[in-house]
Amino acid sequence: MPSLSRVAFLLDVDNTLLDNDTIADDLKRFLTREVGVERQERYWAIFEDLRAQLGYADYLGALQRYRVENPREPRLLELSSFLIDYPFADRLFPGAMETIRHLSQWGPTVILSDGDVVFQPRKIQRSGLLDAVQGRVLIYIHKEQELDDVERRYPAAHYVFVDDKVRLLAAVKQVWRERVTGVFPRQGHYARGPDVSHYPVPDITVERIGDLRRYDLPALIGDSETRRKS
Repeated sequence: MPSLSRVAFLLDVDNTLLDNDTIADDLKRFLTREVGVERQERYWAIFEDLRAQLGYADYLGALQRYRVENPREPRLLELSSFLIDYPFADRLFPGAMETIRHLSQWGPTVILSDGDVVFQPRKIQRSGLLDAVQGRVLIYIHKEQELDDVERRYPAAHYVFVDDKVRLLAAVKQVWRERVTGVFPRQGHYARGPDVSHYPVPDITVERIGDLRRYDLPALIGDSETRRKS
């Protein structure tokens, strides 16, 4: 069984370390250029339907379903290549790698993500995040429901969970309570959504992931009074 760490850092990927909104915008422009506005819009409709069914984004799964509707589409190879070969390292938020290095001086950094079993691992590998966390990557369907598995694989007295979705920060806080510090980077469309105010205020809010480099360990794992003074 893995040894107990004083603290472990659980880091989301999309719109936390990686600018996924810009990746999606690039894909929209590419689809419009390759297959036209109507089919581009149809792809995203399939994508959203699939996300509602699965609970996570599945870009390649949506492309498979798009193919069923358009079996003679000559651009399918270009569409799949765009996704698989996208230069994800160019879309890391400024300071993302430096933040991982900053946190790793106190405990293991772990990628904790939702997603499919092909595209999400590819994204993490090609962005350089896999190497940055020394291969410590967990990808689930609903990560907030798998905390017992997270704890078994990376046991720690305290966790720092960084995610752009306040819904997930609240869900994890409800389970681990004072054993977790929730960090909310206000990046991406989820972080600016109207439902943010419906959930408890996260322990720490930063405007950019790179801002976490200003926090020392007591500020990250201390009580709310300590964090307010940091």
